This record gives sequence, C-alpha cells and structure tokens, in this order.
Amino acid sequence: MTAPPTPPRGVVLHLTSPQTWAQAVADGTFTESTLGRILAEEGFIHCCDPDQLDFVLTTFYADVPHDLLLLTIDPELLESPLLREVGNPETGEEFPHIHGPLNPSAVVATTVIHPPHSRP
Repeated sequence: MTAPPTPPRGVVLHLTSPQTWAQAVADGTFTESTLGRILAEEGFIHCCDPDQLDFVLTTFYADVPHDLLLLTIDPELLESPLLREVGNPETGEEFPHIHGPLNPSAVVATTVIHPPHSRP
C-alpha cells in the first residue's frame, strides 16, 4: 500500500471510493458512513484521526480490491456536528464521527491510496 502524506494536525480523515466522492461533489453532499453503509443506516459518518489511519486501513479496509480516496476534513468547516465517541469498546479509544452529512467544502485535500489488492 502506498503511504499517504502526513495530514496537518487538527484534521480528521475519512476513506471512500473515488467514484463515491465524485458523486458527492456533484450532489453537493456526502452521506456515506463507511464503504457499503450510508449515514441513514449508521447515524454518523465514520472518521479517524491521522494517528488512527493505519489501524483503520489494516482493520477495516485490508481486503478492499480497489483504490481508496482519503478525504482530509477541516472540522472548523463542517456544517454538521463532529463528536468524539468510543469506537473500540475493548480499548475505549475514541474516534471522530460526523453526525450529519459532510459538506464537500470541508474537505481540504484528497489523496488516492492504492491498497495492495488494487494493483494489477
């Protein structure tokens, strides 16, 4: 897997497919919670802090057979609330969750990630 650049401090991250992001930009709103699940099903959009990205990639996205798009989100630009909630009951680790749609204008950078399974 190609390592993404180190994001600036204070941002949160979300992984999606390039196609899903392109559709969200066209629609003006993003409502995917995580791959294969939408905001209405989960109640929030899953995010992570930069230091949680490796864990999220290896735990939840290791078998994804296509490129992913890493969204770098500035919480100050969000139109929906960002809450930190326990995402791992075993460790008590908190993850950032966006409780509502993600406005594309809050995304300050996108980076294509090439998981090993997506290579020809």
